[in-house]
Amino acid sequence: MWHEIFVVQVPVAEKVLRTVFVYATIVLLFRLSGKRGLASLNTLDFVVIFLLSNVVQNAIIGNDTSFTGGAIGAATLVAVNAAVNRLVLHSPRAARLLEGKPTTVIKDGVPQEPAMRRLALRAQDLEHAVRLQNGDSVDEMQTGVLEPSGQLVLSLKAAEQSATKADVDQILTRLAAIDARLGSSEPRG
Repeated sequence: MWHEIFVVQVPVAEKVLRTVFVYATIVLLFRLSGKRGLASLNTLDFVVIFLLSNVVQNAIIGNDTSFTGGAIGAATLVAVNAAVNRLVLHSPRAARLLEGKPTTVIKDGVPQEPAMRRLALRAQDLEHAVRLQNGDSVDEMQTGVLEPSGQLVLSLKAAEQSATKADVDQILTRLAAIDARLGSSEPRG
């Protein structure tokens, strides 16, 4: 019994290589599927991820069902992921290759249809993102950029932006200065 639990049944080097190959394949598949998959998981996306883990399990563990073999695969997976994250952090070229680059999906309040088609992004997705960020509609947005992380970053048109407390304070300071000048120029008597 103990032998089957702890003795690795596949060479460790093979186990490590299997894990690295599966990791690279999954990264490539997600990179090719685009940013939308990362932006918001719908039910179908969740099902794919759930099943994907089961599909690649045998590719990682092979014929080895030991605890030690699983631990080696898991440790390799975590180590490879940490290494790739460090590479992306320090290399803009690797980041662009592995993560992609931002894509403008709204310009001057107009959805950019070619970019949306390329990303499999629906108009309803944009409207939903606008509402989540307290906007009323896409036409209020100056820009909308889908980041490589899948986050949609929106910027309001200048006419749609609210005044901040700093804006109000600046106006009040200017009014006070105008009042002071007008008050000092009035004839006293």
